[in-house]
Amino acid sequence: MRCVCPRCGRGRLYKDFLTVADVCEVCGLDLGKQDTGDGPAVFLIFILGFLVVPVALWVSMNVEWPLWLHALVWGVLILGLALGMLRPAKAYMIALQYRYRRHDYEGPAA
Repeated sequence: MRCVCPRCGRGRLYKDFLTVADVCEVCGLDLGKQDTGDGPAVFLIFILGFLVVPVALWVSMNVEWPLWLHALVWGVLILGLALGMLRPAKAYMIALQYRYRRHDYEGPAA
């Protein structure tokens, strides 16, 4: 969740906002072999939809906002939460992949 190397826990995992570093700068782990795909984004869509939609419905039934304000408030909220949670979610998926498929990162045991 701290967005660090899954092996040593000290090297930076990202070189940009969502671009994974090629190699850990501390332990030399080849991070270029990771493949999270769209998993983190899909999980966040489901989780945020489950959490935000009931609140949006409750607010819609109890507060007289115009539709444009609903679209603005909930759109910005969902976008902000998704972007804020995407890096840790992707780091978590990389850590899980390293934990359960370590041979893909380090090669066959010698």
